[in-house]
Amino acid sequence: MKIRPVILSGGAGTRLWPVSRQSLPKQFVPLVGEESLFMARLRAVADRSLFAAPLIVGNAAHKFLILESLERLGITDATILLEPMGRNTAAAAMVAAYADEKTEDILHLVMPSDHVITD
Repeated sequence: MKIRPVILSGGAGTRLWPVSRQSLPKQFVPLVGEESLFMARLRAVADRSLFAAPLIVGNAAHKFLILESLERLGITDATILLEPMGRNTAAAAMVAAYADEKTEDILHLVMPSDHVITD
C-alpha cells in the first residue's frame, strides 16, 4: 500500500506579518533554515519507495510559488489542486480523497505545509 502525502498549502499569510503576508505566506518563507517550510515538507516525503507522488492542495494565488518550489527540488510527479478560496482542512482532505477515489490501496497522509517537524 502506498502513502500519498497530501500537503495543505492554502494559508492566507496574515498571522506573522510583516514576514508572512498574502502574497508570500509563511509556508513559502525560510523561517527555519535555508529553505521554506513548504520545501522542507516536500523533501520529507520525497522518497518514492515510501511515498506516492504528493498531492498539493493550495491557494490559486500561490500557484507560481508552489511550482517554483517543486522545480527547485526536481519534483515532477506532484498533483496540484488549486482552491479559488480557502475552505479549511476538512474540505481539502475531502477533495484529495475524491481525486484518488479510483486508486486502490492508497492511504492519504494529510499534513500542513507551514509547521516545523524536526523528527
